[in-house]
Amino acid sequence: MLSYIRQCVSDGTQVSRFNTLAAGILGAPAHFFFYFIFKYGFHLPYENLFLRLIATVLCVAVLLKSSLPGFIQTRFTFFWHFTIIFVLPFVFTVNLIMNNFHELWLYWEIFMLFVLIAFVPNWLMFAFDLFLGVTGAVVFYFLSTPRVELKPEFNIPLYLLVLVFTIVAGYVFSYSNKRGIMAMERNNALKSLAAGIAHEMRNPLGQIRYNLESIQDELPLYHADRNFPTISGGGIERIYEKVARGQIAVNRGIQVIEMILEEVRGDVPEKNGFTYLSASAITRKAVDEYGYESNEERQRVHFFEDDDFVFRGVETMYVFVLFNLVMNALYFLRSFPDGRIDIRLKRGESVNSVTVRDTGPGVAKENLEKLFDPFFTSGRKGGTGLGLAYCKRVMNSFGGDIVCRSVQCEFTEFIMTFPLVSESDIADFETDLYAQYRELFSVKRILHVDDDPENLVLIARYLLPLSVALDQVHGGTEAMEMIESRPYDLVLLNLDLSVIDGYELAFRMREKGVFLPVVAYTRKSSTLLKGRAEKSGIQALLPMPVVLSELLAALAGAIRTKPGSLENFLAGKTALVADDSAINRMAVKNILERGGLTVMEAKNGQEAIDTLENHSCDLLLIDIQMPVLDGLEATRRIRAAKRDYRDIPIICLSGDCDRETIRRAMASGMNDYLVKPVDSKVLLQKIVGLL
Repeated sequence: MLSYIRQCVSDGTQVSRFNTLAAGILGAPAHFFFYFIFKYGFHLPYENLFLRLIATVLCVAVLLKSSLPGFIQTRFTFFWHFTIIFVLPFVFTVNLIMNNFHELWLYWEIFMLFVLIAFVPNWLMFAFDLFLGVTGAVVFYFLSTPRVELKPEFNIPLYLLVLVFTIVAGYVFSYSNKRGIMAMERNNALKSLAAGIAHEMRNPLGQIRYNLESIQDELPLYHADRNFPTISGGGIERIYEKVARGQIAVNRGIQVIEMILEEVRGDVPEKNGFTYLSASAITRKAVDEYGYESNEERQRVHFFEDDDFVFRGVETMYVFVLFNLVMNALYFLRSFPDGRIDIRLKRGESVNSVTVRDTGPGVAKENLEKLFDPFFTSGRKGGTGLGLAYCKRVMNSFGGDIVCRSVQCEFTEFIMTFPLVSESDIADFETDLYAQYRELFSVKRILHVDDDPENLVLIARYLLPLSVALDQVHGGTEAMEMIESRPYDLVLLNLDLSVIDGYELAFRMREKGVFLPVVAYTRKSSTLLKGRAEKSGIQALLPMPVVLSELLAALAGAIRTKPGSLENFLAGKTALVADDSAINRMAVKNILERGGLTVMEAKNGQEAIDTLENHSCDLLLIDIQMPVLDGLEATRRIRAAKRDYRDIPIICLSGDCDRETIRRAMASGMNDYLVKPVDSKVLLQKIVGLL
């Protein structure tokens, strides 16, 4: 009951900008001029100039909302309802009673009810406002002197019946109109969403096509009966770059879709997924990984990372926010060839901030307050209007905010604010982080290769609390001598080493038959270099500046999946892949076979169960939405079966990232859940963990 009343109050106290506009434009002149019309035109026995002037002033005040004193603006909902009560039920009923229920005012009272219904869309708040207004009018009558003698000459029961029916009919019509408008808005929003997704996907798909064409241009002419020239070293590097840019475009498309779906669902980020992040490192990563349409676009974005700070949040969500802001800014800079985007970090005494400023067309003053409303777009064709609303929700979930400042034809800047993180909170986080990894790293020997003294000091500070045996050298030659003279569990190196760079060092290790896990870091775009690094034998590549949490996660992942360990562990094991999509089965099968697994296939849940009945499998990877029998029901039947396969590890591979779907999947008996398309490393690590 209480929750229903709270909902009624919430619905009935919403202040619409259009309602305040209508109240000001219609109410102020109406109350002022009708005083003279009724008093001198129709010669009604009662009119009160003082009440009319108060009503006029109140209507003008709501029209000039932004100019009201601060204490009124902060309590504007109460001021609005006081205005409605005074100018409608109170003034109208006062005139009705004081004019001895004159026929004209009987009509105006019915008119007042319709207007009140329009302004107060909830029946409970309507009844509350009407009661206060009418009660106030009755009290006014009894306090007035001389008191008007009331001799109503109309049929009171019949008139009350009309009033009641007016209220009921008014709310029925109001409700039906509201539902109709909501349906139309929803339909328009869905159309806009579909168009927006199609528009946003053009860029990544265009980049993929461009990079595939560029790779094709690099490939030499092939003829089955003739030798063809080899690809030059520069050509191979360009192919690596184009492959990396294609992968960035794919990730960009996936991120756009995920971002839009998250905003539509309105999910609230879970606090247990939060971690402490370096603003400089994550912002640099976002700037590097953004899917620019050209090198010219990339040159427009300038990142100033001097004033770094730590905040608590979710990396992917923060990256999405920056992607939104950069994407919008680049769109509007298309007409400004000299325009640029500056991203700056700032540590403050009360809050820290990241500012994204562009020198584009700016935003009109009347649109600034609406920028963060869902489905609102300003000057951008084909946009969904979801981006900035998503940014607002993410920043609020971080405990911060995002605001916009703009001057037309000069600049637009979005300022993201973050709450301060105390040193004790960071220390506690690092303590928990070290505790999580201490057992894995104990008695491990790590070789660190870097010719930058600052990096040597930083890495030592990060790793020594784990009680590892850490050797540090300045170059590739010394590193090879150390590797040949003593055993190591892992090599950590700077990819940008002079003389012998990180690629060459990793290659020489493999050439010598040394298959150690290698983790590298670089100041260049780690995303673009990832493919070449992996081919050189490097398991993980980190962007600089190196962040403790990312470093420990990368080192741990490399140690757990050192070269050859996955293939040796998974060799001889059989996985069953159940998916109704042939292309999905082929993609997953390719990953699993490269990991050393034997793969069987099923097209639906029933086929998966039949396969388990007749074959021994070590693992089941299953989709949710399949014909005949879906993944959830198949998992329930497997777990309920009194067969040896009832305890088989089951991983769900689904394109649905909705939290409720994940909850239902885990409740059905699945061991893990991954969203398609899956990352090969993540999938193989999950499999190793389950087996």
